[in-house]
Amino acid sequence: MRDIRNLVHGLKPALMMLMVQIAFASVNVLYKVAINDGMSVRVLTAYRLIFGAACTVPLALIFERKNRPKLTWRVIFMSFFCGLFGGSLFQNLYFESLALISATFASAVYNLIPAVTFILAVSCGFEKLNMRTSAGKAKVLGTITGIGGAMMLTFLKGIEINIWTFHINLLHEKGPTGALNGDSGSKLLGVFCGLGSCFCFALWLIIQAKMSKEYPSQYSSTALMSLMGAIQSTVFALCVEKDWSQWRLGWNIRLLTAAYSGIVASGIMIVVIAWCVRMRGPLYASVFNPLMLVLVAIAGSLMLDENLYLGSVIGAVLIVIGLYMVLWGKSKEIKRVTHLEITPEFQEIEVVVASNAVDHDKGNCNNNNSHTNSGSNSVDKDDDNSSKSEHKVQDTENKGKEEMGSSEISKA
Repeated sequence: MRDIRNLVHGLKPALMMLMVQIAFASVNVLYKVAINDGMSVRVLTAYRLIFGAACTVPLALIFERKNRPKLTWRVIFMSFFCGLFGGSLFQNLYFESLALISATFASAVYNLIPAVTFILAVSCGFEKLNMRTSAGKAKVLGTITGIGGAMMLTFLKGIEINIWTFHINLLHEKGPTGALNGDSGSKLLGVFCGLGSCFCFALWLIIQAKMSKEYPSQYSSTALMSLMGAIQSTVFALCVEKDWSQWRLGWNIRLLTAAYSGIVASGIMIVVIAWCVRMRGPLYASVFNPLMLVLVAIAGSLMLDENLYLGSVIGAVLIVIGLYMVLWGKSKEIKRVTHLEITPEFQEIEVVVASNAVDHDKGNCNNNNSHTNSGSNSVDKDDDNSSKSEHKVQDTENKGKEEMGSSEISKA
């Protein structure tokens, strides 16, 4: 029974990340259905971030009410850009790409984020391009492979792959999606939106890394980001959307999509990912990202009437291979840096221990010397006392002899 419990405990992070990817894949499917129902991407994104802020703000107030750092203007400024690049702008571009092309394409392009982040980090000077190490070569080769896979996914179709014998079409041609999918200009715009979302998310990762150092409160920083993103996306939607009926939510797919994506995907799943990152590290959580692509491709082929082509499958596989190459290179660099940081600490600890040992020995020697000195002093004091007592005895004896008038010399 204990072995089964240990096995379940060891599989808990993997099961949690599987649940996260299923939730994110469900968001893509629900977004596609809600957009096909006629809902605006801008309004849907605004509602999602509003629901997300309503979920993350109470979590921050509950879990970090005692150990929250001081909120400065610099932190608010960085949270504004985190909400822009990681929230409002990213989601508007990502789901616009999903609406114009397909859910499978948007999920595949999402896996380019590590490669795009590597390009931006090298361009901005946050990371060095070291081609002499295997880790540097793997990151460069993985970036090139991922970009090549994205181009193949976009421009190459090939033969159609029919895997399933049945289809459940959840899409009805009542929204603008059907007309846009056949337009080459709209498809090209969707490609640029997908790539733009990758660059936005990569910028958010760079800014978030700096913000985490100055404001190391995970729930509070997530709540600030969701709040800023909700304000930005709401203002943007109010300026762009002139049809006020778009803001009306009924008991339909629109409310389900907004509430599910905001509360579950942007709220609960963020907490689950944070737990998995704390247990196994960030690279462990990133390894599961391609699973969403597989789930979305299956769901899109089954329920969204999306066709699978050989070129799309090969391009998606290349993107996943590039992702794992970049993650492998990054893991090798992290291990090397960690080893370099830990080794001097152990040397310093050895030196301190050795010096403490020497000091301890010196202390023992000093203590022994002090004990010997104190012993000799005590012996000298005893000798002085004994001599003094002898002199007193002699004086009393002489006085007695004089008083009694008897000679003690003969007795001696």
